[in-house]
Amino acid sequence: MDRATLSPTNTFAGLSLVLDRVAESRDESAWIVEQARSPEARYLLLDGAGEAFLRRDGDALRWLDAGERERWLGEQHVSLLGMAYQRPHFLLVADDTAHFDELETALDARRVGLRHAGLLLAADEAGLFAYAKGLSHWQRETRFCTHCGAALLLVAAGHRAQCTNPDCARLHFPRTDAAVIMLVEHEGACLLGRQAGWPPGRYSTLAGFVEPGEALEDAVRREVAEEAGVIVDEVRYHSSQPWPMPASLMVGFIATAMSRQIVMRDHELEDARWFTPQQIVDGIADGSFLPPTRLSVSYQLLAHWLRQRAGLELDSLVAGATPR
Repeated sequence: MDRATLSPTNTFAGLSLVLDRVAESRDESAWIVEQARSPEARYLLLDGAGEAFLRRDGDALRWLDAGERERWLGEQHVSLLGMAYQRPHFLLVADDTAHFDELETALDARRVGLRHAGLLLAADEAGLFAYAKGLSHWQRETRFCTHCGAALLLVAAGHRAQCTNPDCARLHFPRTDAAVIMLVEHEGACLLGRQAGWPPGRYSTLAGFVEPGEALEDAVRREVAEEAGVIVDEVRYHSSQPWPMPASLMVGFIATAMSRQIVMRDHELEDARWFTPQQIVDGIADGSFLPPTRLSVSYQLLAHWLRQRAGLELDSLVAGATPR
């Protein structure tokens, strides 16, 4: 499938349209070795901070081939990401940064973090980078068994970790922390907030982590009440986005408030206020309002709301704004 068919909605999403994760083959060690030695194999190299190598002459990942992998990193452990475009794709993590300057020169590449790369890369490569970063973070942080404390050994092509204590031998799986992110509306206005460290004028949708024993819809209601004192009634699912910074899944919703009364409670936000579509249009035009960046699903939530409620396209509003 051509990368142009990937969903344009949320950054890092839609990867299943081009990638088969071949989960059923992760325990087939001989097959994994065969794929890793294939001349068709591609390797995504991440450094210890989770940054990837991008081509110096363009906005694309600098994949290593099998020969480059052997030359620069030898038989270092690799994790299978899956099959894309009839080629096996692997993750390779190098914690030793001693040779990274040399590597950048040899590969004619530059190192870039996921937040920055997500706005540069094509949808498929942004998704693969996010997948690799999330998996590598779990591998790096999950070194010892939470039951007995023994060391863990990566198995299943890097997607499970098994306790090396034979009396325990528990399996540990990659962790994803669910979070809700929501655009709250009430009679023609939407609720947006800002944190103190953000650029002047930037407002975004509210968000928060899901707690144990909590439904996603209940998490939406609780977070909005905690952060802004607004009581939410109806909650409707919009879309989701992998957010491996370091290990989250953002689940997006449109919610309806019962009133516009705002009571700031936990001081997590510097400000929260209601915006009409016209106030957003005027604010973007004069530079007093900055929407969330395109990297986050919050941008798509706001874009969806403006389109549904006022027939406005957020992309066009942002493109037509005069830079400060």
